[in-house]
Amino acid sequence: MPLLNKVRTAVPGGSGGDTATHSLSRLRVALTLFFALDGFLFAGWVVRIPAVKQQTGASAGDLGLALLGVSAGAVITMTLTGRLCRRYGSHAVTVATAVLLSLSVALPALTRSPLALGLVLLAFGAAYGGINVAMNSAAVDLVTALRRPVMPSFHAAFSLGGMIGAGLGGLLAGGLSPTAHLLGLTVVGLVLTAVAGPVLLRHPAPAPAPESLAPAAGAKGGRSGGSRRVVLVFGVIALCTAYGEGALADWGALHLEQDLGAHPGVAAAGYSVFALTMTAGRLSGTALLERLGQTRTLVLGGTTAAAGMLLGALAPSIWATLLGFAITGLGLANIFPVAVARAGAVAGPGGVATASTLGYGGMLLGPPSIGFLADWFSLPVALTTVAVLAAGAAAMGYWARNAGASRTS
Repeated sequence: MPLLNKVRTAVPGGSGGDTATHSLSRLRVALTLFFALDGFLFAGWVVRIPAVKQQTGASAGDLGLALLGVSAGAVITMTLTGRLCRRYGSHAVTVATAVLLSLSVALPALTRSPLALGLVLLAFGAAYGGINVAMNSAAVDLVTALRRPVMPSFHAAFSLGGMIGAGLGGLLAGGLSPTAHLLGLTVVGLVLTAVAGPVLLRHPAPAPAPESLAPAAGAKGGRSGGSRRVVLVFGVIALCTAYGEGALADWGALHLEQDLGAHPGVAAAGYSVFALTMTAGRLSGTALLERLGQTRTLVLGGTTAAAGMLLGALAPSIWATLLGFAITGLGLANIFPVAVARAGAVAGPGGVATASTLGYGGMLLGPPSIGFLADWFSLPVALTTVAVLAAGAAAMGYWARNAGASRTS
């Protein structure tokens, strides 16, 4: 991932270090807000999927096709966002896509047919894919400049935003229409963008410390065949776990409401407890990594998530399903950040970009896949694929345990 729009910023501890530290701290806070906003808006949409499905008269297959619009829009945008960041800077693109995401989140509630829903979700997906690439590009630059492994804190903010968005959605689901709710999310998104956006626009992406560039240069951007294969393995690990996150976000509430007869507010709590345990897991991720190491964290996380999702998908009671969702969130919490970090250890910023793109692709492709499988079999059976892929991620993590070991042990 290229380092974009560099300025001659002093590194902390050097000449002008106090000014540089203050500037980097403000950037970190602003970027954290954008990660949280991304999770908040996305969760606010997903908890209203059952209501939008009902108002459009969509079947499970129709909904799966409509959700494919999110995936298609995101994939198209992800291929273009890198060029936009190189031309305009990752900070400017982050702000622009935040505005677009805030505006587009209100559109699904205005539709009355599966076709119209798919078209507006194409726009929503384009904004969602764009902001994820742009803000992760900005975060990679900031992490490099800080010389501290703070990337999990950004992903924790995303999870926390998702938890708040899902919890608020659960409270509002019984008494507020989807239209009023999603329009309220638009207002919140635009206000937060107006608060945090100027910080990013005033401060170009910071220049890293000179020594921090050495590992990436030594990795040669992952050009060798062996490095590319290893990066792809970690990218697939990220994809497998993000698949589960996307599946639970879009289908967890529907499973609770449709298959188990949960009240809409309780159904919305399914994603909330998942996001809560994922947030807790990411906030404690640094300590866990220091204690267990990266390989054992990957293996333990994957097996825990697989067990939790089997419980969540197949349990006959609402509370057992909620417990399964919670265990799944705890298991998946640190796999994505670790996979991206390992890819970066092998191939530098290029490895981070590849693994991140594959990971977000899994989050976006999971929901429509679940929809098709639910039509062919049933929604509980479809959700067991989350467990299968989580177990696969654990196995791949163990297989690739020596990749990048010199930098990740």
